[in-house]
Amino acid sequence: MGYVLGFEEVDRNAMESAGGKGVNLAELSRVDGVSVPHGFCITTAAFQQVIGDSADVLAALDRLSLVTQDGEDRLSPAAADVRAAVLRHPVPDDVASEIVDALRVRGCGPWAVRSSATAEDLPSTSFAGQHDSYLGMTGHADVLEHVRRCWASLFTARAAAYRLRNGIDHRGVRMAVVVQRMVSPAASGVMFTADPVSSDRTLTSIDAVHGLGDRLVSGRATPDTFTVRGGAVITKSPAFRRGPAAPTLTDGQAVALATLGRRIEAHFGRPQDIEWCRDAGGFHVVQSRPITTLFPIPEPADDDDPGGKRVYASVGHQQGMTDAFAPLGISVWQMTSRAPMRHAGGRLFVDVTRMLTDPDRRDGVIDALGTSDPRTGDALRALIHRDGFLPQPPPSTTPESRTASTGPTESTGPTESTGVIPVAEDAEPDVIADLIADCEASLAVLNRDIRGRSGTDLIDFIADDIPELQRVLFSPRTAQVVDAAMDSVTLSDNLREWLGDEKAGGILSQSGPQNITVEMAHALLDLADAIRPHPSVVAMLEEFSADDSADLLAELAAVPGGDEARDALGGFLDRFGMRCAGEIDITKSRWVEQPDVLLPMILANVRRFSSGEAARRSEQTRRDIEAKEREVRARLHALPDGDRKADEVDRMIGRVRTFSGYREYLKYAMVNRYFVYKQALLREAGGLTHAGVLDEAEDIFFLRYDELRELVRTREPKTGLIDRRRAEFRSYRDLSTPRVLTSDGEIVTGRRSRKGAPDGALAGVPVSAGTVEGRARVALSVADADLESGDVLVTAYTDPSWTPVFVGIAGLVTEVGGVLTHGAVIAREYGLPAVVGVDGATRHIHDGDRIRVNGTEGYVEILAEN
Repeated sequence: MGYVLGFEEVDRNAMESAGGKGVNLAELSRVDGVSVPHGFCITTAAFQQVIGDSADVLAALDRLSLVTQDGEDRLSPAAADVRAAVLRHPVPDDVASEIVDALRVRGCGPWAVRSSATAEDLPSTSFAGQHDSYLGMTGHADVLEHVRRCWASLFTARAAAYRLRNGIDHRGVRMAVVVQRMVSPAASGVMFTADPVSSDRTLTSIDAVHGLGDRLVSGRATPDTFTVRGGAVITKSPAFRRGPAAPTLTDGQAVALATLGRRIEAHFGRPQDIEWCRDAGGFHVVQSRPITTLFPIPEPADDDDPGGKRVYASVGHQQGMTDAFAPLGISVWQMTSRAPMRHAGGRLFVDVTRMLTDPDRRDGVIDALGTSDPRTGDALRALIHRDGFLPQPPPSTTPESRTASTGPTESTGPTESTGVIPVAEDAEPDVIADLIADCEASLAVLNRDIRGRSGTDLIDFIADDIPELQRVLFSPRTAQVVDAAMDSVTLSDNLREWLGDEKAGGILSQSGPQNITVEMAHALLDLADAIRPHPSVVAMLEEFSADDSADLLAELAAVPGGDEARDALGGFLDRFGMRCAGEIDITKSRWVEQPDVLLPMILANVRRFSSGEAARRSEQTRRDIEAKEREVRARLHALPDGDRKADEVDRMIGRVRTFSGYREYLKYAMVNRYFVYKQALLREAGGLTHAGVLDEAEDIFFLRYDELRELVRTREPKTGLIDRRRAEFRSYRDLSTPRVLTSDGEIVTGRRSRKGAPDGALAGVPVSAGTVEGRARVALSVADADLESGDVLVTAYTDPSWTPVFVGIAGLVTEVGGVLTHGAVIAREYGLPAVVGVDGATRHIHDGDRIRVNGTEGYVEILAEN
């Protein structure tokens, strides 16, 4: 068996034998104008001979594979056991013989011995810095020894943790080794063909040091840095050096290197992270891998100017859900929305380019998006002030909305994308009952008419029903109601200006029982009342562990008092079971599908509160509002022109109280309809699974809607596409969603003012007045929210599924949001000091830290670290 392959024998299909680094170097060696130091690959067959013939290695590998995300503390010793087992075995004689022959043919060293794993240097997983490489090997024995060390480095703790995070089986990865002739360079370094900070694909970023590049990688040398764009160095920062040492690169050499980088990028078809060196003969490339941390760029529409700049605004930051969508979720949302939707990295974006280029529309778009997420507004303002960035508007354009609606949202509500809807000054209060009745009647018709449908008839029926969903969400009457509810912002601003009262607007804007999301939280309190009297039920719920066979409702019936608890839980799920975290993605598991997700909230309510808490809260809210109204009226009447101001405030209070709850109902109506679609599609998928077309019903989540229709029509499996999409989705989950993204790939971040914030404080957007100190509980999902009374919730974002958590916390901090997004609205409903839009809150604040939240000025202080 051949264990050694020269670069000339390796092609891009040799990943399983030569590994990622070996394949990429072999590819590079065939690119015109690219110099790669000569070398060869020791194939994975050599590594497999050691692994496959060694019982101790296999046993240690089996133990490592049992470690899961929940046991990362056991990962390091388990990985060390595998590494030690590999190092106990010498290089087999037949493998060693081939390696020595390859070294003799290629002359004297020194040599670089470098790891090349089969999951390394891939588009979705680079494994940068996870495995070991060695420089300056001279003798044959030296090379053989370091080949063994490269094999063992597949099981460093950092590499094992990287595989665990990316869902890669430890037993499914193999290690090849690259051996290359060393170059004696005058300078070496790293080049990114896209800016690693801003992600701008028009920039090339170069770090350079004198001599070998290992000093740069290890952090022992400070590099010269160059930024190149369009054939010119636009920034450079020479490192501090003692004496008259020359710069590592001239400007001309930096431009030539950047040109080389663009050639390599063009060959691989995506931005590259390139290691290079320079000697008297010019530049040599010793490694090139995809940059895996860049956020992908949305595909342009067919009618977009191919050379024009585009600007994309994140839907997730408007909707309060920045997680990755599955492909079916993306396509259903695109079908629902009337805005120009694009997608990338599992996220949705609105193309706002045309709206930003029109001076008559620009301010409305920025204000609307900035209301939901002020940092988005800041980023868009920064872009429009760049000279020459946006094109001039065409002489005539198709009318578009003055706002960039991303779909139904609790913040700004829906708007038509084909024109501006006239808004009535005074929407009639009765319209709310009419709109809700219309939604419920429409849903009833859907439930009736979808029964019994299957095959392409079902797929087409759902597609044909989307316009009815749009009618419910985007009707002129709905827009009038949503606009009336927006008086809550003006009300708060006026009371702040006239009375200096930061809290009055929030108290008077509470919608109380008229708000479907508050109703849901109170219903969960009532559910706790039904469970609390039955100790056996409480004990069973505390011990319940969901698995493939567990049925929470069925198990409740088996304990004393369980029938009453089951009926109460069933009633809650009938009303609210279609909700969940990230509910705007139709593929997400709903509470009715996974009711155990509710248990932490239910049990917390059982512990914290006594019977009747929901009714007490409603009554207290009513009293607070009435008291604040009396106080505000009295103070306003005492002001100059006070009677007019009091009348204006009365009018706004009436509009806000009457109409603001309907903003929340819109998303509830949409999610209800989405769940009907989902249930029907999963029933169809179940039949396809039974027929062997799908491996499991949930495979349909990784198909776009048109692809699903094709699958249903032809019944031809799409296993390869589904597997690829599932892997892509897994890689997208860890990407951070950019608020604003350009067609150059640049991530534009708005900067929040730190004016008035103490040194070291985290600045954000004040959305619910007041100040509170408490223990920070950092939770990225509702299931992780182990909260006690007085805790401050710190999370990335909140949507309606978080509302039941709010009843027991003292304050709120989120990374996403604005004054009218969900978390802000509910924080004001419950009188919780809240700051949103705090960049990196879940990284800078640690679970258990003691923090102070200033919801009046908009900042968070870390008082004591845990």
